[in-house]
Order: sequence, then C-alpha cells, then structure tokens
Amino acid sequence: MTALTLRHDSPGTVRVPGPRRRLIGLIVVLVVLLVLLVLSVLIGSTTIAPSVVWDALFHPSADIDQFAIRDYRLPRTVIGLAVGAALGVGGALIQALTRNPLADPGILGVHAGASFGVTVAIGVLGIRDIQGYMWFAFAGALIVTLMVFALGSTRQGQSPVVMVLAGVCIGAVLGGAGSALELTNPDAFDAMRSWVAGSLVGRPLDLAWPILPCFAVALILAFAVSGPLNAMALGDQLAVAQGVRLARTRVLAIVALTLLTGGATAIAGPIGFVGLMVPHVARWIVGPNQRWIFGYSLLLAPGLLLASDILGRIVMHPSEVPVGIVTAFVGAPVLIALVRRKKASGL
Repeated sequence: MTALTLRHDSPGTVRVPGPRRRLIGLIVVLVVLLVLLVLSVLIGSTTIAPSVVWDALFHPSADIDQFAIRDYRLPRTVIGLAVGAALGVGGALIQALTRNPLADPGILGVHAGASFGVTVAIGVLGIRDIQGYMWFAFAGALIVTLMVFALGSTRQGQSPVVMVLAGVCIGAVLGGAGSALELTNPDAFDAMRSWVAGSLVGRPLDLAWPILPCFAVALILAFAVSGPLNAMALGDQLAVAQGVRLARTRVLAIVALTLLTGGATAIAGPIGFVGLMVPHVARWIVGPNQRWIFGYSLLLAPGLLLASDILGRIVMHPSEVPVGIVTAFVGAPVLIALVRRKKASGL
C-alpha cells in the first residue's frame, strides 16, 4: 500500500522526465529545427523547388532563383539560426542568474542598452557596418547589465524584484534617449528602420562572420556555468557549501550574456519574447536542470525565430512582416498560457 502511495505526486510536485526521455525530446526538437531550416530556404516571395536549392549549393550558376537562394535566403536562414540560439540561451542564462522567471534581456534593459549603443554608432558617429557598431552593442549591453546587477544588489544578495524594476527603468530611459537621437537624424533613422523592428532581411553572411565566434565563446561559457547555476538556484550559502565560486560564476555568466545579447541585437535588432518564452517552454519539458534547459533553448529558440520569419513572409504576401513583430504576436499568448502553469513559471 505504501508503494502505491509513493507513486502518486503530491500537489504542486513537478514530475521531471528521465535522461532518456529528455534525449528523445531533444532529438525530436532537432528534427523539427532541420525541417524549419529547409522550409526557410524554400519559402519566400516565390516557392523554389528543392532541386534548384541543391544546384545553388553544389552546382552554382547565374540562374536568378539560384541567386535568390545563395544571396538572400541562405544567409537569412543561417543568421536566423545563430540569432535564435543566442536569444534563447541568453534568456535562459539571465533567468538562471537572477533566479527570476520573468527576466529576459528585454525586461532587464539589456536589449535597450545594446540598441542605444547601435543608435549612437549609426546616428551620431555615422558607423554603418556591423564590424563597427557591434562593439557599441556589446558595450551598451555590458554597461546596462552591470548597472542592473549593481542596483539589484542588497546585503542579502541579488534581489530579482529590484533588478526587474531597475531594468525596466533603465530600458525606458535609454529607449527615450534613442528615439530622440533617431528623430534628430532622419536619414539615419530611415536607414535603420527595419533594424529597429527586428528583422533578418538583408543581412549578408559577411556581416555576421565577426559575431559568430563571439556566439561560440559565449555558448561555451554558458554551458560551463550551467552546473554552478544549478547549485546557486538553491541559494548562495548552499552553493558556496558545494564549492561554487559565486563571483567567478557571475562574471562568466555576464560575459556570456553580453556576447549573446549584444551580438544578436547588433545583427537583427531588438527581437522580444524569444528569450523570455523559450526558457519557460524548455523548463516545462525538462524540469529545472540548467544544462538541459540551455540545450533545449539552443534548439527551440532558432526554431521559433525561423517559424516566425516564415510566417512573416506568408501572412502579407508579397510584402513581409518583420520577424520581431511576428514573435510578439506569437509569443504573447503562448507565454500567458505557460506562466499559468505552476511547473512552467517557477525556477
């Protein structure tokens, strides 16, 4: 009788799947992502046959469809994959670091800091290439992250509520300052209009190459601190008792977060909801283990971004809706449904 009783979950208990089911789920997510990668290359203003895509990759010619594949759709897909992965892992990282399920680069003002840096670079200094303004995005993201953590520090440690309030306030101030700069330079504002909305259109791979190594370093750092972040979720004192070096973990996490968020914003502009929603979905599937959450976010976020980009090409054909607008429409109702589940909204 006792054995039967132990099989039942008590109210509020989160049932965590075993490693085998997590791995199977990860494989399923990977297959879905591969399908979305193929669809992203095939679907556009005109649907192109798979044979043309194959020829464009391995038997290039001057055919106009091959030109569209090589110069537009393929770079757009690769950049969507990289930016989505950066936003997903960045969101999971900042939620784990702050122990706040409502934290994301947008709410904590990191997006605003990166955006303001890019706005200053483009609108004031006239820097128009990503090799120049990406460093301003990194600097803005780093400065705002440090400010939020400093303002959220108390004698008892980091206060998630204070950090959210600080991030919202800093984001509002920087958003207003950025808008003022854009209005004083209409030409620069017109040039960055699609960037402000969050878009993958017109981003050749040559612009992304300098940032991709930064993404790789940041992902390595994020997974390296996933174990200590699991311990820190139990509280700083217990984490120290388990041998976690809190300062080093936070510094490495902040560096990774800055590289991921600053780089993604520099390439595609401020895209919201991805970093907030995807870690909730991952946590709902695999439980509170940060290694698995990071792994699922690494695949789920680019899938969401590519699916939103494909949807944006279809809904107003032959025009397009920027992916940043689509993620907001798709993400808001899904996130509301998820946070109403106790096991999805807690850390």
